[in-house]
Amino acid sequence: MLWMAATITASGFQVGRNALQRGMMSRTGPWGATLVRFLFGLPFSLLFIGVAALLARGVHPQFGWSFWIPALIGALSQVLATAALLMAMERAGFAIGTSLQQSSVPLAALVGLVAFGDNLSLVGWAGVALTTAGLAVLVWPDRGAPKGKMPASGVLLGVVSGLCFGFALNAFRHAGLGLEPHHPVFAAMTSLTIVQAMQAALLTLYLAARDRPALVAVMRGWRESLGAGLCGALASSGWFLALNLAPAAAVRSVGVIEMPMAAAAGHRLFRERLSLRQIVSVGAVAIGVAMTAGL
Repeated sequence: MLWMAATITASGFQVGRNALQRGMMSRTGPWGATLVRFLFGLPFSLLFIGVAALLARGVHPQFGWSFWIPALIGALSQVLATAALLMAMERAGFAIGTSLQQSSVPLAALVGLVAFGDNLSLVGWAGVALTTAGLAVLVWPDRGAPKGKMPASGVLLGVVSGLCFGFALNAFRHAGLGLEPHHPVFAAMTSLTIVQAMQAALLTLYLAARDRPALVAVMRGWRESLGAGLCGALASSGWFLALNLAPAAAVRSVGVIEMPMAAAAGHRLFRERLSLRQIVSVGAVAIGVAMTAGL
């Protein structure tokens, strides 16, 4: 199915973008690294929307409140989610932070049910329960672990990231459907470009007023920023397309493939290792999200 292929592709690019952003945090801070994703991804998103507009036929976009309200909610939620995720990766580890982000699976399912009426099957909800249990075991304190190995603040930030991503995923899905439900590729690219423009403008103004050194560091590292922006634009394009074709919980569930990718990247780039308990917990989360997606 197209939405699954788009999700898997997006997951790979997302791991690459997260690794690049984390590497920049020492110079730019979390908000500067978050800005990189949106500001330097915007030129690529504009290119994507141009291609989508050329290929689309008979589109009738509706820029009403059914688009702008969820788009704005999603934009703000994604900014907060990205900053929280980067800080969680710094404090709890790259692979663990990515795994904690999977809390967006049960949270996206609950948000989708309560706010938008998107429901899952009985097996899907069982998968949500298993995912939640796996995440709980993953972050459960290890008595034998050195003190401070996984700070509580890192765990909390990971869950906050998952909650915000849950809101963003559902909001982006309904923004695209409200814009143009019959042309998902055009709707996805248009929604992505508008949302990224809002996010880039908001964060640029914030840093200009509150943290100019971080903004200067982002601009000086433009070569590395462009790489993160390209990965971010490709990842976001895949997510937006998938969300226009399937419920948010199912899309985020298939995105669990980023967990082994992140574990490999964390080991290779940041010399991180997972314990046996953590590996088993990640496996339980993977099974749970597969059930949620109905695989």
